[in-house]
Amino acid sequence: MHDDELLTVPDVMARLKLGRSTVYDLIRSRRLPSITIGRCRRIPARAVREYITSEMEAAA
Repeated sequence: MHDDELLTVPDVMARLKLGRSTVYDLIRSRRLPSITIGRCRRIPARAVREYITSEMEAAA
């Protein structure tokens, strides 16, 4: 996974094993940054890794 790679919501759902509404809740709450290109929502791969890291640190 490259730092500049942009993931779709289904990509993030598969990587985090979460449902669509949960991913959109993370985006809405700004816990998972995203951009909109046209009508498409994209999440930087780096943001997914940072989210995982922050969640693991919070759980420790």
